[in-house]
Amino acid sequence: MFKNLISPVQAWLISQGRCVGCGTPLSKGKEKIVRGKTTVTCRCGRIFIRGSKKNSYRRALFDEI
Repeated sequence: MFKNLISPVQAWLISQGRCVGCGTPLSKGKEKIVRGKTTVTCRCGRIFIRGSKKNSYRRALFDEI
């Protein structure tokens, strides 16, 4: 039940280009290229993958870190 409440909010934050944990813009995060993909690390420590489209982000999987 708890996940059903949180998932839509997290999806909306990522679509806005913001971190799901602290809400800061991901454009302010540290970018690094790992295995051919651009990773963005937020100040709270969460890691995201920036997509090939401009400003499309998703959470990184354990294999991608």
